[in-house]
Amino acid sequence: MELGELMCIDALHRRESCGGHFRAESQTPDGEAMRNDDEFLYVAAWEFTGSGQAPVLHKEPLVYESIELKQRSYK
Repeated sequence: MELGELMCIDALHRRESCGGHFRAESQTPDGEAMRNDDEFLYVAAWEFTGSGQAPVLHKEPLVYESIELKQRSYK
């Protein structure tokens, strides 16, 4: 149950659509997934702090030097 709850917390925290994570409020006018790299260009790990306690988010920035970040199209 704790893992499922943490997955929901993470999904609600991430205000963007990317990969397998799609949010209706984060899409282009054509209905495509819209990334938010200005706020979410990091790798995250959530720390368990005990039953009934809020988890702590730890972030490490992602730096891309060899590739260009682009919006993905599923059409």
